[in-house]
Amino acid sequence: MQGRTLHRILGLTAFTILVLAASVPAVRAAAVSMMADGPAFMRLGPPEAPVRLFYETKGKGSPILLIHGFGSSTYTWRRIAPALAENHKVIAVDLKGFGQSDKPLDEHYSIFDQAELIKQLILDNDLKNLTLIGHSYGGGISLMLALDDDPRLAGRIERLVLLDTIAYPQNIPVAFKMMDMPLMSHLGVRMVPPEVQARVALKLAYFDDTKIGEDTVEMYAAPLRTTAGKHAVIHSARQIVPQGLDEISKRYPTIKQPTLIAWCDSDKIVPLDIGLELRRNMPTSRLEIIEQCGHMPQEEQPEATLRLIQDFLGG
Repeated sequence: MQGRTLHRILGLTAFTILVLAASVPAVRAAAVSMMADGPAFMRLGPPEAPVRLFYETKGKGSPILLIHGFGSSTYTWRRIAPALAENHKVIAVDLKGFGQSDKPLDEHYSIFDQAELIKQLILDNDLKNLTLIGHSYGGGISLMLALDDDPRLAGRIERLVLLDTIAYPQNIPVAFKMMDMPLMSHLGVRMVPPEVQARVALKLAYFDDTKIGEDTVEMYAAPLRTTAGKHAVIHSARQIVPQGLDEISKRYPTIKQPTLIAWCDSDKIVPLDIGLELRRNMPTSRLEIIEQCGHMPQEEQPEATLRLIQDFLGG
């Protein structure tokens, strides 16, 4: 009787759905079919420290979950998400600390922390036959989800698309190393104007910086205008290459999902050598190289990136 009452309550308002999803795990899956297209928030994480993640949903069909990279947001998918939504249910999420999601003043910003939240999003929404598309930091999160042996995830993730993904220990840009120095991170992130930081980062990430518009600079600068946004950037950067990555990477050959690895030919942040190594160690993968591209194929070369993804999904 109580279960039927809860289901009737779930039909009243979207607000009620969110409240119950945060407090009554047994009812969470019921919210899935009622997710409408458009922007929304989902409360995830432990009850004592919940985090609201912003997400946008569009389209119908087998689901695609878009996971952005460091310092980015759902904005990064603007040039490929609409076309993907013609044949799929596309869900783009702002990770904890980025975009419109919560930015708590804690230190839980590693790819492991992020993967736990995304796993809960997958389970709470009962996503199946799921394609994960992860860029850079988001690709690392996708790899963690593919390696997760939680039986509740079994069979849910059908395919992976990894775009210029962190995957192995590597030399990282000086700006990331500076985040481990309290004084330098304070001076860099807290003192330098946000638009200057955004412009410098985008120039590093693009092959052709004439493609960087002022609207893009502003979108990437906006989170750096708040104390919470600066905190999230600092603590995410300090953990951008997670501890134990050597051991984790030894498990990549166990990933069974068909995987598209797409890499920019001129990536200065996560070099092509990483992509080549990843391809060698993932038997079910294929590697495609995108020409005249820096680190952000979905933004700088969206047409080529979209063609590769659509071909992979249709194959």
